[in-house]
Amino acid sequence: MAHSCSDEDTDISESEISEYEDKSYEELKNGSQDVRTSGKTFTCPYCPKKRKQDYLYKELLQHASGVGQSSSQKRKARDKANHLALVKYLKKDLMNVDVPSNDSKPEDESDPSVNSNDQFVWPWIGVVVNIPTRRTEDGRCVGESGSRLRDEYRSRGFNPVRVNPLWNFRGHSGTALVEFNKNWPGLHNALAFERAYELDHHGKKDWFTNSGQKSGLYAWVARADDYKMNSIYGEHLRRMGDVKTISELMEEEARRQDKLVSNLTNIIQVKNKHLKEIEVRCHETTDKMNLVMKDKDKLIQAYNEEIQKIQSSARDHFQRIFTDHEKLKLQLESHKNELELRKVELEKREAHNESERKKLAEEIEENASKNTSLQMAALEQMKADENVMKLAEDQKRQKEQLHAKIIQLQKQLDMKQELELEIQQLKGSLSVLKHMEDDEDAEILNKVDTLQKDLRDKEQSLQDLDALNQTLIIKERESNDELQEARQALVDAIKELQSHGNIRLKRMGELDTRPFLEAMKQRYNEEDAEERASELCSLWEEYLKDPDWHPFKVIMVEGKEKEIIRDDDEKLNGLKNDLGEGAYKAVVEALLEINEHNPSGRYLTSVLWNYKQGRRATLKEGVQFLSNQWKVLKRKRGMT
Repeated sequence: MAHSCSDEDTDISESEISEYEDKSYEELKNGSQDVRTSGKTFTCPYCPKKRKQDYLYKELLQHASGVGQSSSQKRKARDKANHLALVKYLKKDLMNVDVPSNDSKPEDESDPSVNSNDQFVWPWIGVVVNIPTRRTEDGRCVGESGSRLRDEYRSRGFNPVRVNPLWNFRGHSGTALVEFNKNWPGLHNALAFERAYELDHHGKKDWFTNSGQKSGLYAWVARADDYKMNSIYGEHLRRMGDVKTISELMEEEARRQDKLVSNLTNIIQVKNKHLKEIEVRCHETTDKMNLVMKDKDKLIQAYNEEIQKIQSSARDHFQRIFTDHEKLKLQLESHKNELELRKVELEKREAHNESERKKLAEEIEENASKNTSLQMAALEQMKADENVMKLAEDQKRQKEQLHAKIIQLQKQLDMKQELELEIQQLKGSLSVLKHMEDDEDAEILNKVDTLQKDLRDKEQSLQDLDALNQTLIIKERESNDELQEARQALVDAIKELQSHGNIRLKRMGELDTRPFLEAMKQRYNEEDAEERASELCSLWEEYLKDPDWHPFKVIMVEGKEKEIIRDDDEKLNGLKNDLGEGAYKAVVEALLEINEHNPSGRYLTSVLWNYKQGRRATLKEGVQFLSNQWKVLKRKRGMT
C-alpha cells in the first residue's frame, strides 16, 4: 500500500495527532507499510520523494524523531503523526536490530558525504540559532534554558554533553552551542544532529540563504568559517576549541596510539623481568615456609595435647562447683517465692484499703465542688436576671419619660411661638402709641405704660420658657446618650454569644463579596477567581471608607428631604458595566447603610438586627433575646 504525507489533500488538526499516530502505528505493525529493505537497511515509507532512501536503524530513528518533534510550521500535522508512529514502531517492534557500531572508526569512513579534509571545530560543537526569546520588564531578553534543549536532543538520540546558551549585555542572544563527546561517536552524533536539521530545511545553508521570515530552530556543526566569523558564537568557538581536519585528528590519534603501544611494550618487558625475579624469590620463600610449617605443626600438636589435659581437669572441678551451686540456688528460690507470695498478699490488702480511702475522699471533694459551683451559678443567674429586668424596666421608664418630655417640649414650643407673636404685637402697638405722644393725651400715656409692663412680663415669660427648653433639651440628650450606651452594652453582650436566631448582630456597611466572586468565576479558574475577587473587594472597601466620595443627591419625598444614589456616578456605572448588576447592588446597599448609620466616620458599625422582619431590632427585643439566652445557659449548667 503506497502512502505519502505530501500526497494528502487534507490535513488533520493538532488535537488529532495522537489518534492518527495510533492508526499509523497499527498499519506499520500489520505490515501495510514496508520499513525494512534488507537485513540492516531500512526506508521511510512516508518520505518516498526524498533523495536518500536507505537508512541504518539509528539514522532512520533520528530522521523520524526529527520530523515528528519538529516545531516548524511548514510540517503538516499528518506528517508529524506518521513519523511519531514510525518512532514508536522502531522502538517497540524493531528494537532487537543489530546496529553497527562506529565507536572504533571515524565518521569520514562511515559517511561518504563527509570530506576528511573538512576543517571542524575540535572538540565537536554544534551551533543552534533562532532560539525564541522575549523581553522582560527591565529590557533584558530571556529564552529557553540549555538543560531543556539538552534533554530534547538526548531524547532524539544526539547525546550531547551540554548545551550552553550565549548571553550578551542585552540578555539571551537567541544562540546556543551544543557540545558533543570528544570521540568518533561524538562526531557521528554531531553529524546526525546536523543532518536532522538539514532534512527539515533548517540547516546552515537554509539559515544564510533564506532572507525571508524564519521560524523554528536552525542548527549545524561548527566548522572553520564559523570559527573565524565575527559573531557571538564565533568568539565563543575561538575560546572553547581549535580548528582541525579529520585527517589531522586521525594522525594525532595514531601518534598517541603508537606512543602508548611503545610505552606499554617497555612496561611489559620491565614487568616480565620483575616477575621472573619474584618467582625465584617465591620458590625460595616457599621452601622455607614448608620447613617452618612442619615445626609449627609439631608445636601445635604438643600444645593441643596439654590443653586437653588441663581442660578435662578444669571441667571436672567446674562440674562439682556447679552441682553445689544449683542446690543452694534451689533452696534460695523456694524461700524467695514464699516471701514474694506474702509480699503480694500484703500489697493487695494495702492497695485495696488505700483505693477505698482515695475514692471516698474524691467523691466528697467532687460533691462539694459541684454544690459550690451550682450555688455560684444560681447566684450569678439570679443577679443576671435581676440586672436584665432592671435594665429593661429602666429603659422602658426612660423611654416613657422621653416621650413625655418630647410632648412637653412641643407644647412649650407652641407657647413660645405664641409669646413671641404677642411680644411682636405689643412692640407694634408701642411704636404706634409713641408716634401719638404729641397729642399729650393722658389716656394714651396710660396705655403705653400698660403695654410696656405687659411686654416686660411677656419677655420674662419667654426667657423662662427658653431656660426650661434648654434644660429639657439637655435632659433629652442625656437620655439619648444613656439609651445609646444601653444599646452598645447590649451589642457587646450579644457579641460574646453564638446565636443563629432571628435577633443577631449585623455590620452596617459591610460589603457582600459573593457577587464579586461569581463575576470572577466567569472569567478565571477557581484559584485565580478567589484572588481577583479579594483584590476587587479590598479596592471597593477603600472607596466606601473615602469621605470625599459622596455619590448621593437630595430629593423631596412627601415634603421631606431624602438622599438617593446618583445615576451619573462614574465609579458605580463603571462597576455595573464591568462586573454586572449583582456587584453594583452590593456596593449601593453598603453605601446606603453607611450613609444611614455612620455618614461622617465612614467605618463599619455593629447594630442589633431583626433578620425575620428585615429591620433594626428594638431595645426590648434585644433584652428579651438576652434573657432567653441566659435561661438556656442556666438549663445547660443545671444539666451538667
